Amino acid sequence: MEETYPPYTKRPAIMVDIVIFTVADERLKVLLIKRGIPPFKGSYALPGGAVQIDTDQSLEDAAKRELFEETGVKNQYLEQLYTYGDPQRDPRGWTVSVAYFALVAADEIKLNAGTDAAEAFWYPIQGNQLKISLAFDHAHILQKAIERLRSKLDYTDIAVHLLSKEFTLSEFQRFSDLLELLQIKP
Repeated sequence: MEETYPPYTKRPAIMVDIVIFTVADERLKVLLIKRGIPPFKGSYALPGGAVQIDTDQSLEDAAKRELFEETGVKNQYLEQLYTYGDPQRDPRGWTVSVAYFALVAADEIKLNAGTDAAEAFWYPIQGNQLKISLAFDHAHILQKAIERLRSKLDYTDIAVHLLSKEFTLSEFQRFSDLLELLQIKP
């Protein structure tokens, strides 16, 4: 029997948004999509989508599914970042987004625009932001993810997830120099 709810218990949609970082061309980059559908058709956004009640067993499963759909990568570093629930964050209606960030090695990625994306590409981060505007509240989400990444670089070894499985000593030294630059607050 299908459950029914009184009007006062209408629920917001649950989404996952993922900030996917990599290092390529000696720069920290983030994966962006160009939206292929409204709202914000033609605008840039972080990858993400709705939690699929029939297939996702958890919010993390939804994030992993979105990560795989956009990059072709499984089993990468994935961490819950924050929950965003401003009722005005999406013009389609009230959506709650559980944001994650992921770290992937550039050589393991096969970019693939997902179901609502016209294209997917890597965009370089400059300071704590991008030089382009993002749809929804994604600029704010990205800024929080950059802050979290920089903070975690100080006290964890998560940076290894940005390296290829095999690397040379000179590649590691250039990577170490880049990490030092990333830790400098703008």
